[in-house]
Amino acid sequence: MPPARITLDVFSDYVCPFCYLELPELDAVLERFGDVVNLRWRAFELRPDPAPTLDPDGDYLHDIWARAVYPMATERGMTLRLPKRQPRSRLAHEASAWADAEQPDKAEVLRRALFRGFFENSLNLADTQALVNLAYELGLNGGALNEALVAGHYRGQVLADQRQAHDLGISGVPGLRFSIDGEHAGILEGAQPRRQLLLAVERLLDATRSSRTK
Repeated sequence: MPPARITLDVFSDYVCPFCYLELPELDAVLERFGDVVNLRWRAFELRPDPAPTLDPDGDYLHDIWARAVYPMATERGMTLRLPKRQPRSRLAHEASAWADAEQPDKAEVLRRALFRGFFENSLNLADTQALVNLAYELGLNGGALNEALVAGHYRGQVLADQRQAHDLGISGVPGLRFSIDGEHAGILEGAQPRRQLLLAVERLLDATRSSRTK
């Protein structure tokens, strides 16, 4: 009997520092369990229009970065800077969905560049031209991306991800939804330490082996 396949849906937002900080932990999961774990990135816009965006100079952001973001970045060996702007992120999600569908070999490169661009260089994720320029820099078809963003070809997919997260009861990101062979197997919310993620996968695999041997 073939081993169970675990799908890990990662509901995230490009303006969420904790989603970016989860990247090395997710990489560790794939390094150990890549033969049985399929990771899928899903869109979760924290502040969709017309919800107000955060004040980049406000006390809330400065406080949470000082208390949580910077310490976690140091712990995980990552460089983050409090962005100078807080844009809406839907276009970035649409760009990511476009890459997954049209240039899947470069999709992960674009995804990481979006995170890195925002949290290291304050990339304007709501600016179509900025996203297109980034695509060109990475060797992607920037013209095709521009066409997709202007026409909103992947907007429906982004909104569908958002609805699914709501239906699953996910209210914060990163939201990690596990399923085994298509069956729901649990959710973790928030940036998880590597040990917790690896343990979660090990427990799911152990439970599946036990059920299959009965």
